[in-house]
Amino acid sequence: MSSLISGAWAGAATAIAPALRLWLHLRLRRGKEIADRLAERRGRERTSRPPGRLLWLHAASVGETVSILPVLAALEAQDPALTILVTTGTVTSAALLAQRVGARPRVLHRFVPLDVPAWVGRFLDHWRPDAAGFVESELWPNLLAACRRRRIPLMLVNARLSARSHARWSRLPGFARHVLGGFSLIQAQTPADAERLSGLGAGRVTAPGDLKFAAPKLPVDPAALARLRIELDGRPVWLAASTHPGEEALVFDVHRRLAPAHPGLLTILVPRHPERGAKIAEEAGDVAVTRRADGEGPPSQGVWLCDTLGEMGLWYRLAPIVFVGRSLLPPGGGQNPLEPARLGCAIAVGPHTGNFVTQVRSLEACGGLQRVANAEQLAAFVDAMLRGPTSREAIGRAAKAAASRDADLPARTAEALLGLLSRDATG
Repeated sequence: MSSLISGAWAGAATAIAPALRLWLHLRLRRGKEIADRLAERRGRERTSRPPGRLLWLHAASVGETVSILPVLAALEAQDPALTILVTTGTVTSAALLAQRVGARPRVLHRFVPLDVPAWVGRFLDHWRPDAAGFVESELWPNLLAACRRRRIPLMLVNARLSARSHARWSRLPGFARHVLGGFSLIQAQTPADAERLSGLGAGRVTAPGDLKFAAPKLPVDPAALARLRIELDGRPVWLAASTHPGEEALVFDVHRRLAPAHPGLLTILVPRHPERGAKIAEEAGDVAVTRRADGEGPPSQGVWLCDTLGEMGLWYRLAPIVFVGRSLLPPGGGQNPLEPARLGCAIAVGPHTGNFVTQVRSLEACGGLQRVANAEQLAAFVDAMLRGPTSREAIGRAAKAAASRDADLPARTAEALLGLLSRDATG
């Protein structure tokens, strides 16, 4: 049965390849692809493979990419001669990797090919990885099958499998066992993830921890930070980070509620997708708004719409009170609360944080995070934190301690990945 499903998946992907070409061009028009790199999505390459051993790591988007940054550093430290090829599927993750890794010659980035057998085959035939690691839940059947045919040892890094995903995979137990059985090692984020993966037929599964708890602090431009700290000195400031459509209107409402009691209040609003900045500004109504993308600084009282990329480390350092978005409205899913936690922020999230259950629970259990159900509760949280600096600092200290619990995990993950490169690795 599993071979029939695999064959059907491969056939279907091949059949829709022309439509996928059109889809890629539609994404290009929307700014979600890069014109001169579009061929990478079809497995085509204009550069040669570097000599020597090559380890391939695939991280779908920004969150997964951030989680493996310390693993990349550990791999470089443990094997300086190793070439590391990192693939991602989004423009934002590529930009983040370029910003955080820079011009390190042993770390390369490419966009992952779509899961079409011919495209995947071209990619693997060109790069010939000696081993590969897939981050979290990237389980593309044609890609994994092609790796197995080429006897490339595979590892699932920082794996997670929600109860809902487990239920879907359970409907096709043979196929799930076939897909997961191709991994030499699976490192799960939690014992619950490990149990679900093992139940689907995965072989060697461990639960050493979550790489998100070991990521470094977000970087910052020291000059910009020093200048803005002077400019905002003494002002009440809070931050709404990584907001999604619908949440910005609630943030404006919170500002309206708080402004009369906190003269000079500055709300820093950072949407997850900065290209929405102009539309968000139109929703402000009577609230004064300035836009960083237009070169504007913070208003004397109002909302500073910071619709730029790569500056979250700056905003988390400027604002000791943070709401982490994509969590107030369904379906939500949340964004990573550990990034502000590492910088000692007092954090609030909404009720819809299903993609970060472990992280939210860990911070909540130690008193480093508070859940809010609506704009009224968010306003009450921000108001209490503005009025109570002692409580705010205590919450921030608790969050910071919880966010660094797995500091040695990147080095252990790097060791496991390098172990795949040995002749004994099996897949």
